[in-house]
Amino acid sequence: MTAAERIEVTRAVSTPPSEVFALLCDPQGHVAIDASGMLQDAEGDRVTAVGQSFVVHMDRESLGDLDLGRYDVTVTITTLERDREIAWTVLGRVRPQIGHVYGYRLAPSDDGGSLVTSYYDWSDIAPEWRDSGIFPVISEASLKATLGILDRTVRRGYPLAAER
Repeated sequence: MTAAERIEVTRAVSTPPSEVFALLCDPQGHVAIDASGMLQDAEGDRVTAVGQSFVVHMDRESLGDLDLGRYDVTVTITTLERDREIAWTVLGRVRPQIGHVYGYRLAPSDDGGSLVTSYYDWSDIAPEWRDSGIFPVISEASLKATLGILDRTVRRGYPLAAER
């Protein structure tokens, strides 16, 4: 894998990893913090184990690259380590499946908050997609913006509401 096949950004947030993790396990949490504008809504239960999935209703118009209209993808959890890491693949209607991975790593910070690292990895995508020249689909700036929204959202108590 090269640096051109993975983006990672890190931000300190003022809430503990458990609260950030609670948001990231909630399908609606992903919609709430998305800076790309693609995630419109989600259906499914909070994830608690690898292999679980939920549906995200998408609209790619905000990227202005492909006219796909509104469509659904299935997010399938590939890594789930409580309060430490969550990652997933995205399965959609395109064939072959793309194979990119999104995720977050969490670490406690000395001030009681968290260091949150968002990553986007397309090192194992199908050759047809690698040759398409569309990667990365999401920019580093978008990942940074999502972390800013995540920070604001968890400070306002989103995970506590999600656990009700």
